Amino acid sequence: MSSRSPAWLDAQYNNRARVSDSAVLLERWASTSRFVREQMACSLDLAYGAAPSERLDVFPSDVSQAPVLVVLHGGWWRALDKSDMSFLASAFTEEGAMVVIPNYALCPEVSMDRIPLQLTQALAWVWRHAADFGGDPNRIVLLGHSAGGHLAAMLSCCDWKAVASDLPRHLIKGAMSVSGVHDLGPIRKTPFLQADLRLDAAAVRRLSPVHFPAPEAPFCAVVGADESAEFKRQNRLIRQAWGARAVPVCEEIAGCNHFDILHDLADPAGRSHLLARRLLDLRWYSPLL
Repeated sequence: MSSRSPAWLDAQYNNRARVSDSAVLLERWASTSRFVREQMACSLDLAYGAAPSERLDVFPSDVSQAPVLVVLHGGWWRALDKSDMSFLASAFTEEGAMVVIPNYALCPEVSMDRIPLQLTQALAWVWRHAADFGGDPNRIVLLGHSAGGHLAAMLSCCDWKAVASDLPRHLIKGAMSVSGVHDLGPIRKTPFLQADLRLDAAAVRRLSPVHFPAPEAPFCAVVGADESAEFKRQNRLIRQAWGARAVPVCEEIAGCNHFDILHDLADPAGRSHLLARRLLDLRWYSPLL
């Protein structure tokens, strides 16, 4: 396959095909998440907007004024659900953070432009309501996986005063992209995604975080060392675009592919977990960092 041919792009970006046990891992996420929701205190399917997709789950911590971790699921903007990510909540709530996992509408039911606009409303809801669940609205950190990493990068650059006058200018205190996509240029030319995403050149320019001014809050970018060359390049791109001040962390996580990198995130000893904990400024994060 020639570099950048449609077949090459499919091979680079189709992670379900690249990772032989991806279906097993996705089912493990779903089943573990069901268990977490059954065992943990949580408030599910709270409305942050009028659309059926505009719902979120809250997993409070026992700690008062807990920092808030907002987790955005992946799935190429066209698949998966907040319920697949509940398994990430327990490790962070046990360490003193509140976790919020919003849903958003999926392509092709909506265009990709609609999704970040929905999520600005989800973040506004979190800022307004975090204290109701014991969270600190002044310590909101955003984390996204895969397509969620793209959305986390977009939201990092949001003008919150333009969303609503009551919101603070610095609503997000830090963000993390896990195996994120930061330039949609090659996605537009990737065959298995084209029909659902319907990207054109203008949308690529409008929706690619690499074309945005760097955010003020720190942005961490990590990718699995076992991921495709393109995902590793996408990880490096955001550091190249925004610089080392805005992106102080740009790393490959050893031994991880596109799916099991979330197991590293859920593991209190995992490198990506420690980086997220540092963004949350949890009092007992590792002094070795």
